[in-house]
Amino acid sequence: MSNCLVILPTYNEKENISKIIAAIFDLPINFHILIIDDNSPDGTADIVKGIQSQRNGDLFLEQRTGKLGLGTAYIHGFKWAIAKGYDYIFEIDADFSHNPKDLVRLYKACSEEGADLAIGSRYTKGGKVKNWPLGRILISYFASIYVKIITWIPVNDTTAGFVCYKRKVIEAINLDNIKCIGYAFQIEMKFATWKLGFKIKEVPITFVDRIEGVSKMSSGIFNEAVFGVLRMQWRYLKGKAKGFYKKI
Repeated sequence: MSNCLVILPTYNEKENISKIIAAIFDLPINFHILIIDDNSPDGTADIVKGIQSQRNGDLFLEQRTGKLGLGTAYIHGFKWAIAKGYDYIFEIDADFSHNPKDLVRLYKACSEEGADLAIGSRYTKGGKVKNWPLGRILISYFASIYVKIITWIPVNDTTAGFVCYKRKVIEAINLDNIKCIGYAFQIEMKFATWKLGFKIKEVPITFVDRIEGVSKMSSGIFNEAVFGVLRMQWRYLKGKAKGFYKKI
């Protein structure tokens, strides 16, 4: 039994899914993988089922009825991970924008270096971005600065989607109070972790734009990231401050 679970939300990732699964299973740490597929019309889930038949109970698939949002996919995965008893819970994109080998570094940051949340960070010292147009880099970078100004959170890469949580963090957060469902979900989870007093460590990574498949970025996602942060801060200030995200 592994104590590490990697959660991979998918929607139309047939070009990448078998390769990312193989890359994770090739790592020196015994990771289990949970795929949460939002009814991909391209057959992503069928590919996962084919791989499952060749594995020994370390690859899992949860199929949902439609495209329900990144945040709800991860919350589904968090609850599944806690119910199954995993101690380290990871998020990673399926498109190789995150190097699977860096999962080991995130794991060590939590298991050996005292972090409760380890973030694969583009914007801490040593972090990089490759193959993104300058405009997108600037939007992403200044989005993180914007979040820091609004919330005062001491994290450089607040929108990062490559992370490792210790079990106790997920158990402590009232996931029902996490309302952002797009990429702003990543911001709100870090905000909740920080407000509950957990130790956060940023691990420098090189982020590479996807080579295959189609980006899920949209104006709606961007708008949620901008205005969702304001709503998030307002909900927090209005909702008994420090106790707002605490699971009772």
